Amino acid sequence: MRVRVLGAGIIGLSVADELLRCGHAVTVVDPAPASGASYAAAGMLAPAGEVWHGEEALLSLGRRSLALWPEYAARLGVALHTTGTLLVGRDHGDLQQVERQAALLALHGTPVELLTRRELLSREPTLTSRVAGGLLLPDDHSVDPRLVLDALINRVVEQRALATVVETTDVDATVIATGAQLPEPWTHLVRGVRGEVVRVRTDDPPAHTVRGWVHGEPVYAVPRAGGEVVIGATSEEHDEPPIATVGGVARLLDAARALLPGLDRAELTEAIARDRPGTPDNLPLVGPSGVAGTVLAAGLFRHGVLLAPLVAQLVADHLETGAVDPTLDPRRFTSERSHA
Repeated sequence: MRVRVLGAGIIGLSVADELLRCGHAVTVVDPAPASGASYAAAGMLAPAGEVWHGEEALLSLGRRSLALWPEYAARLGVALHTTGTLLVGRDHGDLQQVERQAALLALHGTPVELLTRRELLSREPTLTSRVAGGLLLPDDHSVDPRLVLDALINRVVEQRALATVVETTDVDATVIATGAQLPEPWTHLVRGVRGEVVRVRTDDPPAHTVRGWVHGEPVYAVPRAGGEVVIGATSEEHDEPPIATVGGVARLLDAARALLPGLDRAELTEAIARDRPGTPDNLPLVGPSGVAGTVLAAGLFRHGVLLAPLVAQLVADHLETGAVDPTLDPRRFTSERSHA
């Protein structure tokens, strides 16, 4: 098939790479490749850490995609950070959030054991000695999305499949993977949710990804090679262009320092903001758009990096066989859903 993919973020590039591997002729179109939400993302592969009440369907999707990541990362030549994630509460009120997460995971077949302050500090000495408690999510990993994007772009460029403007040649199918800004008539299906992220460099980074709450404020710190730590992320519904704000950055740094006091001495290297693409039910849009020949791969919200290899396979399967995952079918928001 001749397929045009609109959007060169991690979803569009992953879809393009999968279609190229399947033998299709692909053109990826983006005026600014690899510069959107996935460029700013922390890269947590964390279905357990991300699960929340009312979004349990994402846990199953995340687990399916996480199982694909070891082979996917090896194919791209990108390392996974596999020491696991610590979910922690700064005080006893914050620890209640951790306990609710543990109860929800147990309800869905993932029992976890709460750790005391002493047990946490033995696993992660960079945590503050005042942390109230937490738990270890050993299967929640992370990856550097910028390295993933670089690897995918190289693979697409090698196939001469990357363009900055839409070509007029006929195609058999178009895949729309344009993040938080979908074209008409699908614009209303995705909204921008601003996330601010800070990057620092330190001689004493945590060994694990640390996710937690500090006096009710959520925060995460994701270690990278070379002493980099990615700190995020605010979440704000808004109608303005995404910018890093003083207030947002200050909240992130205050919360991160309260959990990891050694970050006081870290070098601040970047503050960045991008829009996450949220949908009305916060589930992705993957499948037929309602317009013949056009497929959506959009609305990944906080989960674009985690779900990229799964979405790529789902899009390829749909184009080749017509298969659609009913949970992700974009037509769930229209009257055009097929019951066949």
